[in-house]
Amino acid sequence: MLTGGGDCPGLNPVIRAVCRRLWENGHETYGVLNGWRGMIDGNLKPLGWEETSGILHIGGTIIGTSRTNPYKNDGGVEGVKKTFEQLDALIAIGGEDTLGVASRLYAEEGLPVVGVPKTIDNDLNGTDYTFGFDTAVAIATEAVDRVHSTAESHNRAIVVETMGRHAGWIALFTGIAGGADFTLIPEQPVDYDEIAAAVERRRSRGKNFSVIVASEGAELPGFSDEGEVDEFGHVRVENRAVGETVAQEVEARTGMQTRATVLGYIQRGGSPTPRDRMLGLRFGLKAADLVLEGKWGQMAALHGDVVNSVPLTEATAELKLVPQEWYDTAKTFFG
Repeated sequence: MLTGGGDCPGLNPVIRAVCRRLWENGHETYGVLNGWRGMIDGNLKPLGWEETSGILHIGGTIIGTSRTNPYKNDGGVEGVKKTFEQLDALIAIGGEDTLGVASRLYAEEGLPVVGVPKTIDNDLNGTDYTFGFDTAVAIATEAVDRVHSTAESHNRAIVVETMGRHAGWIALFTGIAGGADFTLIPEQPVDYDEIAAAVERRRSRGKNFSVIVASEGAELPGFSDEGEVDEFGHVRVENRAVGETVAQEVEARTGMQTRATVLGYIQRGGSPTPRDRMLGLRFGLKAADLVLEGKWGQMAALHGDVVNSVPLTEATAELKLVPQEWYDTAKTFFG
């Protein structure tokens, strides 16, 4: 099995569950080190009791990860196919990019792969939720709770920037659960005057402070999507300074001292919540069962409270974005 893309709370529970299920059916398990890079290089590590003991509560991934795309590396696909000669099957654990490669390898090369959905952004199609999302929202909500006291004590506005490149699920859930006065997500146009109006409405009720949640991928007026891209063609968002820009615009319009705090990697680091541990374990068991049944090209998925499977092609066809009705729910509590 391999883990690709950004690290995520719940990866190790998946690895643990896959191993346990396959061991009890007489199979050996191996970790592909550092994602698709390891498949290109044939870098495999046996996973036994010693390697997987005590990893349930640990964040990150014990087998490493990368954002490598075999289709963007010379000889990449050939290297992957050569490594497959040592394997009976591969379980790819990742988001749209990692699973997009897996889907293509199955469809075009006929390789025996199954997928497990992993992304803290919760933007993978075909499943209600992905593991890692609950942990990210819990951490971000705690941060919003904490800055509330500072905002109130100093009579200022604070912008909390969350992760979410293309989909605003983390910002949305954090804004609702944390009682934010405005939430900015990539799916909705940003109007600085609307944000300022929400801050002023609170002022009119005697609340001389505000907390605003902004997704790192929010489309701000005047911002360009040009810049350095990764191997999957995504523009890097690390230097967009969304939170800081929003803070400056809010302060200019309201006169209220405004500061920004960027949560960054702490959202996807550390121990997974119990919900993410359970979801990771259940996804791992389902992926192992798909291997045992020879159901290639499938991905474990959560529908309601049932874990079943969907085709990888369906899961990677498009991103699962925040629909209007969800944003309308958040808007009820603005200002």
